[in-house]
Amino acid sequence: MSLLDELTKQLDEKQDRIIEIRRYLHQHPELSFEEEETAAYISEFYKDVPVDSVETNFGGQRGVLVTIKGEQPGKTIAIRADFDALPIQEETDLPFASKNKGVMHACGHDGHTAYMLVLGETLAELKDQLKGTVKIIHQPAEEVPPGGAKGMIEAGALDGVDVVFGIHVMSEMETGKVYVRSGNTQTGRAKFVMKVQGKGGHGSSPHAANDAIVAASAFVMNVQTIISRRLNPFDTAVVTIGSFDGKGQFNVIKDAVTLEGDVRTMSDEARETVEKQVRKMAKGLEETYGVTVDLNYANDYPVLYNDPEESEKVRQALMDANIPEVDEVVDMDPVPPSEDFAYYLREVPGTFFYVGANPEGKEAYPHHHPKFEINEKSLIISAKSMAAVVAAYCG
Repeated sequence: MSLLDELTKQLDEKQDRIIEIRRYLHQHPELSFEEEETAAYISEFYKDVPVDSVETNFGGQRGVLVTIKGEQPGKTIAIRADFDALPIQEETDLPFASKNKGVMHACGHDGHTAYMLVLGETLAELKDQLKGTVKIIHQPAEEVPPGGAKGMIEAGALDGVDVVFGIHVMSEMETGKVYVRSGNTQTGRAKFVMKVQGKGGHGSSPHAANDAIVAASAFVMNVQTIISRRLNPFDTAVVTIGSFDGKGQFNVIKDAVTLEGDVRTMSDEARETVEKQVRKMAKGLEETYGVTVDLNYANDYPVLYNDPEESEKVRQALMDANIPEVDEVVDMDPVPPSEDFAYYLREVPGTFFYVGANPEGKEAYPHHHPKFEINEKSLIISAKSMAAVVAAYCG
């Protein structure tokens, strides 16, 4: 029996266990700056599993790096699952809803961790059939810039690694389908905070003041021309002003306003253009309105680029595996959110792909929504899909 056949057989037997682990993690979510209990749970899981090493607090953060060495030589591959939750009050009616007030797994990371733990256990139990080495990266802080992936990489998670793979379950993609894309797949991201300082005064005497709201409002409107007039029409970018701190008194001219902006781009060229133009507009605001502007602009997650050759291998491995729960392997379009898995793909080739998790008979709420929910069938699909990829490289 092949490695993939053995993996599939055992994963079928452990399907209920994957769901049980996911539900436990869903009930006990932790934010990125906490995560102590989740990391301890992951480490404890591997205590009696025949892995070669478990490294905790990896890179000075909550990460866990697990190494499984096959009994035959071969490639070294890395597979990653993130485990942080979000500062959201859960509004689902799930019997295993979050017990931690104001914190929930609203992005599926509980599912990622659950399937990866059981897959890791199964790979360790079958390492006599494994060619090469599998590194399992249990990564914290995906949700918080600059992203937990950076710390894992700096600590050596990718040392000696030939290829790296990850999966994300997607609530608005169809359950039973696995989605793969080559090339630029998820946007890069930047954040800026800008304080516009004018001069306060009485609402009846604008000539004696310098209205920061007027100046900041001009920036909010004009910044959208970067997209419409400074970018190649065939490129993709979004600038969102998500916070405008201008609250004051109706008859008082505001002396200062703070804006916070979010930038998403699908290429490094667009990323550079947007930053350059935001900085020029901030300086122009000073010249035009006589205000002073303090701009803090920070790039974080890069564009996620799936290596075309590795993506084709993944697509073929999934198709060859004939996973019963998978109806179709889909060549997908890009998706707008950003993902710190992009850091791994800048270091070594690999692919980040997606498993549909649309809930049955319910509205599919987007990720980061208080009513976010996934179809738990996506967990066994994720486990078998990643098993197929591992077997294709190490079987």
